[in-house]
Amino acid sequence: MLTPLGWGTLAGSVILYAAGFALGYPEPVVLATGGVLALAAALAWTAPRPSLEVHREVTPLKVPRGDAAVAVLHVRNLGRRGLSGLRAQDRIGTAEHTVDLPRLPRNATRTVSYPLPTGVRGEIPVGPLLLVRADPFGLTRRIRRYGQTATLLVRPRTVALPVPASGKAHHLEGPTSDNAPSGTVTFHTLREYVVGDDLRHVHWKSSARTGTLMVRQLIDASLPTTTVVLDTRHLTELAVDAAASAAVAAARSGFPVRVLTGDGPLAETKTDPELLLDRLALVGSGTSGVGEAVRLARGGSLVVITGDPAEAARAAGARRRFDRIICVYVGTGPLSAPGVTVVPVTELAALPPAWGTR
Repeated sequence: MLTPLGWGTLAGSVILYAAGFALGYPEPVVLATGGVLALAAALAWTAPRPSLEVHREVTPLKVPRGDAAVAVLHVRNLGRRGLSGLRAQDRIGTAEHTVDLPRLPRNATRTVSYPLPTGVRGEIPVGPLLLVRADPFGLTRRIRRYGQTATLLVRPRTVALPVPASGKAHHLEGPTSDNAPSGTVTFHTLREYVVGDDLRHVHWKSSARTGTLMVRQLIDASLPTTTVVLDTRHLTELAVDAAASAAVAAARSGFPVRVLTGDGPLAETKTDPELLLDRLALVGSGTSGVGEAVRLARGGSLVVITGDPAEAARAAGARRRFDRIICVYVGTGPLSAPGVTVVPVTELAALPPAWGTR
């Protein structure tokens, strides 16, 4: 296909030829002929379809905000002749990244890499990848698409935090529902066998009596839930990082975690911090405060992340329903909430020492 320069050269050649022919001047005709010959040479350069093996990979596919991520492009020439003038165009989010490839001899492979932006949390589509071959004068080009679009997930940054002391307290009353976390400590009830259950927990007497394979459901009553509530009305990256740090700390220690926002539940797990990071990577601004989310939770530790002093006061009203309430305050100015442990932070690096002294 002709480039804008190629179309301009073609139009100029036609005008020069017509003017020279009409006025009887040979010079414009010579210039027009030169333009046409240049276009013919450019078309001959880019007309052959190159035989290429192209592979682009994004590594890693999931990365904390601010860490390095790159796209690695491998191009192999399978044709009989060397190739030059190749350029790779890769769309990254809404921007376009261009890489000029060095000459590719026959059967040669070139590998180039280029950085991907990780400064903003969320999903960043990478692709489609286009390989463009142009002639030396830039008059013509051939464009081919290779591969599929990849997705880079930029997650929140986290820092190591200890689990709140109340989160380790033993609950003597035990579980009150089938939603209690699974474990191996206390017998709770009998239920039908499902694929994947441990055969050592089969209750053979009940199975023989009912004619259905029954298993003992065992739960761990000593692990209260850590509830993390994120205020998304005035969402900042620091707030999301703090919420991720608190939630991941509990999950990595084997404690049940639920993450809520004012607009509803976001994630719930016991042993999967990766799930928490994936969900928090995509959280966006909301319209509701933390009051409703706090009312939905009960027991264990409550961690509220907010920049609004009024939301901290609302959390203080629920102190009778939790063993301990911690408010990570990412706003400005003083904050005091009776019955709530206030942890003021202005940057993520300041969270561990402030958390540890409360």
